[in-house]
Amino acid sequence: MMRKFIGIALFVCLFSFVVAAQETLRPEVFGGYQFTHLDPSTNGNGWNGSASMYFNNWFGVTGDFSGAYKSGLHFTTFTGGPVISSHKGRIAPFAHALFGGAHASAGGFSDNGFVMLFGGGVDVGSGRLAMRLVQADWLITRFVGFTDKNNARVSTGVLFRF
Repeated sequence: MMRKFIGIALFVCLFSFVVAAQETLRPEVFGGYQFTHLDPSTNGNGWNGSASMYFNNWFGVTGDFSGAYKSGLHFTTFTGGPVISSHKGRIAPFAHALFGGAHASAGGFSDNGFVMLFGGGVDVGSGRLAMRLVQADWLITRFVGFTDKNNARVSTGVLFRF
């Protein structure tokens, strides 16, 4: 009885690997506009770009890069982390947790720090070209021992699926 159970379990595992291998995983590349609010009252405009690779239909990793600018202030981020998405149909919601670095410069001074982005959004469209309707992120920064949790970033743009 135990041998049959082990044999069936091994067959199911091997069959699931074959089915998973048939799944075509396509990378996604996003590029677009972003609006960033930095505490206490700085609003900047800029760009946001990311690349994602999925290991299955719902889980992957994302590398995200962005830049926001306003009157001599330059704020850039470079982050990466896990992403969860529903790739069913024309509407694909997603959520991510991204961790990495940030560089801020203004008035001849500059500093590097740590940044965390928690958020998600909605992609609309099927096929190779889609639209990132909205991506909203809570932005936490840490520069020189000071943590600021009152920042936000909102992006929109074009998504390419390969």
